[in-house]
Amino acid sequence: MLPHQRNPARRQDVVPYMNLINEVHVQEPGLVVVDVAAADAATALALQDALAAQWATAKADRVTRDPGQPGVRLRCYVDLRQPLGS
Repeated sequence: MLPHQRNPARRQDVVPYMNLINEVHVQEPGLVVVDVAAADAATALALQDALAAQWATAKADRVTRDPGQPGVRLRCYVDLRQPLGS
């Protein structure tokens, strides 16, 4: 958990060490950056596949692990303007 000054709501899901989001990835309405934290790679990749089944998604080919942190992380980019599923 973060110190009170940086996390006044004392939320445990605040992630201060994620990479910055590039402006081009959200420059228009309908563009979304999705950061996933999951217990394992299979879970993170399954969520990404579910997103890709519905919308145009720039999929990540791997997950990352942060030293000293539990689980894995994945970032993908979704274009909600281009629905693929029904």
